[in-house]
Amino acid sequence: MNEEKVLVKGNYAIAQAAINAGCQCYFGYPITPQTEIGEYLSGKMQELGRAYVCAESELGAINMVMGAVSTGVKAMTSSSSCAVALMQEALSYAASDELPVVLVNVMRTGPGLGYIYPAQGDYNQAVYGGGNGDYKIIVLAPSTVQECVDLTYRAFYLAQKYRNPVILLADGLLGQMMEPVDFEEKKHREIPEKTWACTGTKGGRPHNIVNSLIIEPNELESVLEERYKRYAEIEEKEVMYEEFMTDDAEIIVTAFGITARIARTAVTAAREKGIKAGLFRPITLWPFPSKRLRELADKADRFLCVEMNKGQMVYDIKLATECRKPVDFYGRTGGIVPEPAEILGELEKLAGKGKE
Repeated sequence: MNEEKVLVKGNYAIAQAAINAGCQCYFGYPITPQTEIGEYLSGKMQELGRAYVCAESELGAINMVMGAVSTGVKAMTSSSSCAVALMQEALSYAASDELPVVLVNVMRTGPGLGYIYPAQGDYNQAVYGGGNGDYKIIVLAPSTVQECVDLTYRAFYLAQKYRNPVILLADGLLGQMMEPVDFEEKKHREIPEKTWACTGTKGGRPHNIVNSLIIEPNELESVLEERYKRYAEIEEKEVMYEEFMTDDAEIIVTAFGITARIARTAVTAAREKGIKAGLFRPITLWPFPSKRLRELADKADRFLCVEMNKGQMVYDIKLATECRKPVDFYGRTGGIVPEPAEILGELEKLAGKGKE
C-alpha cells in the first residue's frame, strides 16, 4: 500500500530520501540555500546510528565522502554552487577512482559568491565539470519536490551500479518550496556486489587498491577506453526526459528543473492562442537526451531554450539537433525567476517569424 503524501520542503525531502536510500554517512558544510539538508541529517543520522560530520570545509566534506564510499558504504554530501566549485578536483579523482559519490547541488546565483537566490548557472559546472582529464558525471535535474525524492533514490542506485559520481542538480527554489510527497520507492533496484571495496582482505583475497595514478601511458589509455565503454552504456540505458505537446509542435521549448514547470504553463497558454508549442524537459543532463531531440528536429520548425542563466544548455540543444533548426534563447539571471507571461511573449514573437 502506498504511503500517504506529506507536505515537506525540498531540502528536507532530499535528506529523508537519502536516509531511505540507505545513506550511511553524510559529510557536509553549511551554505544557503541547501543548509537544511545537513541540519535535518544532523539529528536523523545520529538517531539511526549512522555517521554525520559537519566538516571544516567543502574540501574536507567531499574527501570524507570519497574515503567512506571506498569502503563500500553509501555516502553523500550536499552544497551549493560556489562551494561545489571547490569540489571539482575531488570529483575528478572520484570519477578516476570509480567511486560512487553522491553530491546534491542546490544552486544559487553567481558567478563567484553571488547570492542565495535561485539560479541554474551550474549547468556547465555539473555537465562538463571543472576537474582535469577525461571523465563524465551523471547529472539528474528534478523539477518537483517529488522528483527530488525519486531522483535521490536514483542517484544512489546509479552511483552504485556504475561506480561513478552522480550529481542531483536542484536549485534554491526547489530546495525551499513545499509540496506533497510520497516517500515510497516505486522500484526495487539490484546493485552489483562490491568486490572492489576496501574492507580488509582477512587473508581471503588480493588487496583492493583505490588509486588514480597510472604511470604507464598504454595502461592509462586502456583504463580510459574501458571507462568510456561504461559511459556509452550509461548513455544507452539511463537517459530520462519528459515531453509535453510535442507531437505536432512547431516551436519546442526546452527547459530543465523548475524552469520547465514555468515553461509548461506558457506552452499551455500558447496553445490557447493557437500557437503550436510544446515542451521538452531533459531529466538527465548527462547523459543528455540528444537522440530524441534529433528526432524532434525533423518535425519542429525551431526551438526556444529557457533557463535561469545566460544560455548554458543552448549549446547542447544545438549539438543534439545538429543545428538543423534555429535555437533561440530566453533567460533570467541574478536570482530572477522567469514568469509564464515572459515565455509566452517570446513564443508569440517566434510564431510571428514563421519558418526560416
